[in-house]
Amino acid sequence: LQKSNILMLGPTGSGKTYLVKTLAKLLDVPLAITDATSLTEAGYIGDDIESVVSKLLAAADNDVERAETGIIFIDEIDKIAKKQNTSSRDVSGESVQQGMLGATSKNAMVPLATVNTKNILFICGGAFPDLEDIIKERLNKQAAIGFQSELTDKYDNDPNVMKKVTSEDLRKFGMIPEFLGRLPIVFTLDGLTEDMLVKILTDPKNAIIKQYQKLLEL
Repeated sequence: LQKSNILMLGPTGSGKTYLVKTLAKLLDVPLAITDATSLTEAGYIGDDIESVVSKLLAAADNDVERAETGIIFIDEIDKIAKKQNTSSRDVSGESVQQGMLGATSKNAMVPLATVNTKNILFICGGAFPDLEDIIKERLNKQAAIGFQSELTDKYDNDPNVMKKVTSEDLRKFGMIPEFLGRLPIVFTLDGLTEDMLVKILTDPKNAIIKQYQKLLEL
């Protein structure tokens, strides 16, 4: 089976990073977590995609074979969207997306271990703050006048509007088509509700409330 990279959308605090950490623990594979905000085009100050792969290699105790079956999680992926109408050079936007498609190292400090990224699972996560508006705009275009037509404000209070995301919406947001093509699976996480937060506090084995009960017992 060939792997399919994943794009994960979800508001801050919906557990994107935790999900990936748990996944890596269950599968017992090395995991490198990096933040897309620190990525720049190769040759500029900041990490390039090469240094992320070397991070994974370090997580696998420099065992190349193990690293090649690992997971790389790139958080805040929405921060490398193409800047709209910019006249300055965009070293942390589209060029980083291009760089991720084919990593070429211009960095003298990168060790020369060759890691084949073919089987590394790339999971990209981001909150995509204004994406909802883009989706609503597209959905509202289908609204019309007349009987049985949809109202333009139909989606204004729809909590699940993010689930209706298409790659077209993400392209409008500023992700380049080639980059989206490498992320065939897109799914959304819901923000946490009050019930979920209560569950998190009380249910898990190491839930905070249980920890406090134990501490106070002591």
